[in-house]
Amino acid sequence: MITRTAASVDTHFTSSRWQQILSSVVTDADELFHLLRLNPAEAPSHLEAVKQFPLRVPIPFINRIEPGNWNDPLLQQVLPIAQELAPQPGFTADPLGEQDKNVAKGIIHKYQGRLLLIVGTSCAVNCRYCFRRHFPYEDNRPNTQQWQSALEYITNDTSISEVIFSGGDPLAVNDKRLAWLVESIAAIPHVTRLRIHSRLPIMIPQRITDEMLSWFTQTRLKPVMVIHCNHPNEIDQDVCAALHKLRDHNVTLLNQAVLLKGINDQLETQIQLSETLFQQGVLPYYLFLLDRVFGAAHFEVSEREAKQLVGEMLKQCPGYLVPKLAREQAGAPTKLPILPAL
Repeated sequence: MITRTAASVDTHFTSSRWQQILSSVVTDADELFHLLRLNPAEAPSHLEAVKQFPLRVPIPFINRIEPGNWNDPLLQQVLPIAQELAPQPGFTADPLGEQDKNVAKGIIHKYQGRLLLIVGTSCAVNCRYCFRRHFPYEDNRPNTQQWQSALEYITNDTSISEVIFSGGDPLAVNDKRLAWLVESIAAIPHVTRLRIHSRLPIMIPQRITDEMLSWFTQTRLKPVMVIHCNHPNEIDQDVCAALHKLRDHNVTLLNQAVLLKGINDQLETQIQLSETLFQQGVLPYYLFLLDRVFGAAHFEVSEREAKQLVGEMLKQCPGYLVPKLAREQAGAPTKLPILPAL
């Protein structure tokens, strides 16, 4: 008998608290249905999809999903369905060609002037549209010696001014390891910025602790946090508190989202997302077309529809509230901007 309830998790922002929440994420579909008062008999077929890409959802995010609603936009981002297994022409396991740029364990070097470190090899959540759902994380777990090699790689390339922590989710890693890595990078003179891409401020806002803020903000590196928020319903009081803590420590806060069919492809939703983010000190940064990863075709919004959507946003919002519409393309020297339809 399942006895856990979604409301049973407290929200203290302590090091032990976020780790407890992370270690107790929901990985069983029947438990998810129970917590959300969903009838399993009505569930879309999901078992084979779970075998391909496991279910993984933290309780704080489940708390924001409307009970009994199969069409909730947050639920749709995490719920495995049989469509993930359907033939998908044009969709691949590595749509961004990252494995060709995986120059050493833990390093992806695609763009001039910046370098990405695969700091974490797991996430708090498995988003069903994730472009790295097939990424070889097992081949990207550097040991201490290999991390030293990665630091030497950065040291030897003086064109690198920014290091980006990615994953998986870098904030799923313990603070001791992250503090050592940040201090080591801060000792490299030509690196001036540290950027973290993380879904944890949304998924488990309790992760933004004083200890985390210490290693992130108390070196000479300019701290930048790019959160990943796709829908305004993802932002509750705990998320707001976490974002305020980051902002109060002079972290530049940006958001990038993925345009997802039936989830955030309506004008009202995108405007509300931008307005809500800005109220919390976060600037809309990118709105990406779906990366064509195998298993995610049912989320795809056409480029024509995306251009029309962002064009309408420009007519109704000040420019700083309109994210840049873009796509990533394997082998391109940068993210490719897409001009909105006006």
